[in-house]
Amino acid sequence: MQIDGHHTMTYVAARLAGYGHRQASIIAYSAQYVDDATNSGVICFRNGAMYSRISSAHKTLDYRNADELANHRVWVPFHFLPGNGGKPAGENPEGTFIRKLVCHPDSHVARDMLRACVRDHEKPYALHRLGITMHVYADSWSHQGFAGVNHEINEVDDLRSNNKSMDRNFLNKIANFFISESFPLGHGAALSYPDLPFLEWEYRNGMDEKVPRNNPELFMEAVDKMCRAMQCFRKLDLDMNIESAPGLPEKDARKILSLIKSNRDKNGEKRHARWIEEIGKGRFSFGPAVIEYKAKGQGSWKHRAIGQLAASDTGREVFKFKKSFLSSNWKYFHDALQAHRFDILHDVLPKYGICAA
Repeated sequence: MQIDGHHTMTYVAARLAGYGHRQASIIAYSAQYVDDATNSGVICFRNGAMYSRISSAHKTLDYRNADELANHRVWVPFHFLPGNGGKPAGENPEGTFIRKLVCHPDSHVARDMLRACVRDHEKPYALHRLGITMHVYADSWSHQGFAGVNHEINEVDDLRSNNKSMDRNFLNKIANFFISESFPLGHGAALSYPDLPFLEWEYRNGMDEKVPRNNPELFMEAVDKMCRAMQCFRKLDLDMNIESAPGLPEKDARKILSLIKSNRDKNGEKRHARWIEEIGKGRFSFGPAVIEYKAKGQGSWKHRAIGQLAASDTGREVFKFKKSFLSSNWKYFHDALQAHRFDILHDVLPKYGICAA
C-alpha cells in the first residue's frame, strides 16, 4: 500500500473501530511512518544522552536492499510478513522453504502478530505499535504472493491490467524486465500495481503460476479486517478473535469502496489528498476531521522530538536534549518498532520453523 492506504484508510478504520481523533491520528501516522523511517543509528545529545533506533524501510535503490541480512531485518518483519503458505504453526506448505516466506493475507502468522501487539497494550507506545502492526497487516493483502528476499519467486512476467496506458508505458516495461531478471526483491518487478487500490491486474510469477488480482476487493477486505483488529485491541481481546468484531458499518464500507474505485490517480500523494478532503468534509459516520502527515521537516514527529529539519542524518549531528523527548511520539514510535521486530523475528516466526536473523 501507499500513503493513501497506510495513512488515511488506516485513520478511517481506526475511527470506525471507536478510537477518537487523537488516538486514530497516532495509529495512522505510525502506520505510514513505517515506510518513511529510513534512518538508523544513534542519536546523540549535547548533555551526553544517546538513543539508538532502527529503520523500518529502505529507499528503492538503497544498497542495503542487496544485503540479505538487511532484507530479513527490514522487509520481512515490516513489509512482507512470511505467511507459511496460510498454514498454522507446525505445518508446512508444499514446496521448498521459500514458500514459507511468501506473504499471505491474514495468515496464522499475521494473527500471532496481532496477539503479540495487543499484549503490549499497557506500554506507553501501545498505539504506536498498533499503527506499525496495522501497516504490516494491511501489506499482507497488497504484498501477497511476494517475499521480502531476493528470489525468483518474485519474478513477474505477462504483467497486464485494466489500465492499458500503464501496461503500454515503455519505461514500466523496461523496469519490470530489469527488476524481474536482476533484482527480484518483494514486488519490485510488479512495479506499483499491487499498491494501487483501484487496479485489477494479473501476472505470471517465477514459478510459472498465473496470478489474478482484484485490488479493490483486497483493499476492502484489508480495511474491514484492520477495523475488526482494532476493535479487538480496544476491548483488550488477547486472543484477537476478529471474527466476533462488527467491522466496518455498512454505509461507511460503501463509501470506502466508492472512494477506492473512483480515486484513480497513479500518484499516491494525490490520492491521499483526496482522502484528506473527503475526511475533512465529514463523508464518514464519525464526522469531519482535519488530519495531516509530515514525515520529515517542520511539524513532523522527528522535528518536534529532536528539532531536526533535514530529511536524512549524517551521523555527526548533536541535538539539544529536551525532557519531552522521552514521551515524544517519535521516540515511542521507535520504541514500538524495536519491540515489533524482536517479537516477529524471535518469537512469532520461529513457531513456524522460520529463522530470519
